[in-house]
Amino acid sequence: MKFRPCIDIHNGAVKQIVGGSLTDAQDQAKENFVSTQDAAFFAALYRDRGIGGGHVILLNPQTSPYYEETKRQALSALKAYPGGLQAGGGITAENAAQFLDAGASHVIVTSYVFQNGRIEKEKLCKLVKTVGKERLVLDLSVRLRDGHYYIVTDRWQKYTTVELTEQTLDELSASCGEFLIHAVDVEGKAGGIEEPVAALLGNWGKCPVTYAGGVHSFADLDRLKELGKGRVDVTIGSALDLFGGTMPFEEVLRYLH
Repeated sequence: MKFRPCIDIHNGAVKQIVGGSLTDAQDQAKENFVSTQDAAFFAALYRDRGIGGGHVILLNPQTSPYYEETKRQALSALKAYPGGLQAGGGITAENAAQFLDAGASHVIVTSYVFQNGRIEKEKLCKLVKTVGKERLVLDLSVRLRDGHYYIVTDRWQKYTTVELTEQTLDELSASCGEFLIHAVDVEGKAGGIEEPVAALLGNWGKCPVTYAGGVHSFADLDRLKELGKGRVDVTIGSALDLFGGTMPFEEVLRYLH
């Protein structure tokens, strides 16, 4: 179980938001924290501490008037830590190379391969041919509905009919190097992890997977380590003191390394 750092960019600024509050309408989101530092600052911090495998996420759609500034911030972070960060948010087969060329180790994709409520296998194949399986991370962000966890897309606003199960992970792992799992309903709320999601990921454990959502204490990390059987990495956002939270960054590094 390793710590995976994050840099979330919305409206051109590094932020921590309540995941389920994000909407495309007027680019709104409920904010937990807005940094006065830019994305490159955090990338350099992670680089200097030797923490790899993190992710920088563009939270604005390409149709947003803020997209170009958000993208500029993301590219500056990748340049500051070449090979140390994965890039996600609006990634397609057509633009993936731009982020890889800028220094991303991997690209993270959801909406491009989950459209119209299902897996778009042709697009997934095109993406694999473009970037290679090992450099592709599938973000299976999930929300609970009727007792089941379904993959959601388009900045977590649209439900698909694809349920997060071990069978789904088996199928999709043939086309990617790792998974990033956002438990959207607890994302940004720092109120505890989605235990059923963590347990599912720990039971499966066939390729690298990172869990995000709800971690707000070292007890949460203990629980995630237990449920994930040590196989599940973790990212911490709003609860980290770097982003206005109470969990000291240095203590988290000591705990998880």
